[in-house]
Amino acid sequence: MSGVEGSPTHPFAPTQIAALLESTCALIEGEINALGDEGSQWHPAPIEAERRGFAGRIRDMIAGRPLKAWDQEAVARERKDCDRMSQSVWMEFMGLRHDSIALVRSLTAADLERSGEHPTVGRLRVKDLLQEWVHHDRNHTKQLLAVVQERVYPHMGNSQKFVGE
Repeated sequence: MSGVEGSPTHPFAPTQIAALLESTCALIEGEINALGDEGSQWHPAPIEAERRGFAGRIRDMIAGRPLKAWDQEAVARERKDCDRMSQSVWMEFMGLRHDSIALVRSLTAADLERSGEHPTVGRLRVKDLLQEWVHHDRNHTKQLLAVVQERVYPHMGNSQKFVGE
């Protein structure tokens, strides 16, 4: 994936990562609130990805613990997040995200170089996982924004012709 023309080619620093993780929350919360009842049907990024996939793996690498793969779909089914009220899921996610942001802000230069061997993808470094976290968040925000776009598209009349331009 190539960068935007003229964009910096250096990775984001942990302070920037923390700010980007916060901005994801603000965007999602704004969209959910603007959608009202329809927004309450949207589920945020899987909570276990936050707990195990990002913050958990970073904590494991710093502590020198082995990295483990986990079945995201099976865990989501077991948690029954889709059966829960969205506000409950959102509040749980926000609590985890708050802790995650504090973790990211606390990382030292030595922490960023820590690594672990993931059974599926191989060697992971904390500094690489931080960049992927932002990428992952942006995928979920694109999904939410696409839901809203699909909702309004049928009601755009002839202005639909602008979309192809």
